[in-house]
Amino acid sequence: MNIKAVGIASSILLASNSAFAQSSTVTGAAGGAATGAVVGGPVGAAVGGIGGGVAGSVIDPPPQQVVTYVQQAPAPTTRVVVKEKVVVGQPLPEAVVVTPIPDDPKYAYAIVNDQRVIVEPSSRKVIQVIQ
Repeated sequence: MNIKAVGIASSILLASNSAFAQSSTVTGAAGGAATGAVVGGPVGAAVGGIGGGVAGSVIDPPPQQVVTYVQQAPAPTTRVVVKEKVVVGQPLPEAVVVTPIPDDPKYAYAIVNDQRVIVEPSSRKVIQVIQ
């Protein structure tokens, strides 16, 4: 196979797999491995699988109605301040009160350090910081 054909094949695979890579870590890893195998053989498959797995594990943003609800929710009377920086993908400290979103129990929110954040209730991981 010549270099031009490999380049075209890898471009097609990258374009098609990038849309699906964020649906899950498994899909991302498989797509990355397939693309890596075309471009670099077995070593490329290993590297592509790892890169695709990382891309696939990105947290999907919440629906717009959840974001709107959190933006309009009244602020608590007591201000919550923590030393840790609020980071997407990291759990909130146990001291922070997490409030469930009534219409969508997959999400909850908190207001920490004057920032509104959407979290996953079971793990308390920050999904999105509302600006």
